[in-house]
Amino acid sequence: MPKISAPTIAAHRAQTRERILAAVASLTRTQGIGEISMTDVAAEAGITRTALYNYFPDKPALLLAFTEQVTNSFVERYEQELPADASAAERLSAFIRFQLDAMAEHPHPDAAELGASLGPDTYQALADHVAPMQRLLVEILREGMRTGEFGTAPAEATAGLVLALIGAQRVPLLREETSPEEARDLVTAFALNALTTPPSAP
Repeated sequence: MPKISAPTIAAHRAQTRERILAAVASLTRTQGIGEISMTDVAAEAGITRTALYNYFPDKPALLLAFTEQVTNSFVERYEQELPADASAAERLSAFIRFQLDAMAEHPHPDAAELGASLGPDTYQALADHVAPMQRLLVEILREGMRTGEFGTAPAEATAGLVLALIGAQRVPLLREETSPEEARDLVTAFALNALTTPPSAP
């Protein structure tokens, strides 16, 4: 067990927890979330597996905490890097770019694989943790529709289509068949064209 260097036990626990989550982030860049084991995480964090279980009782709990951290980091980056007067198109472009950057940085299996490996309850909890990102996308679309930048459409359903476009780049990114920049340009151009092109008359 690492020697306590923090001024209090609480601070030490917080530092160790951050080190554990940083270990998960590091491992996802080479193994993917589905392949990571608790033993891998403990070794990467420089602690014993027994100590790891004092913070996270199992892999689902660890992945929930990691997903929450990634989601919070995404929302913070979005809010910090975009100017207050950014257009809806600029906001959507940034959302797509940040999503694809995160996908390339932290590879993960698709929803079906995660659901099968973690079970329905944990999978639903993971979905709840990423809900803030989905709500953010819906807000972007509604604002674009309100200002006339985007055509009128059901915002929630449209958000699902945009997320599907982003998700379609997961495998090409994992296989290195495309780059985050190429994926971003493709998805952004397709989404903005679909949102800004009036529907054809019947």
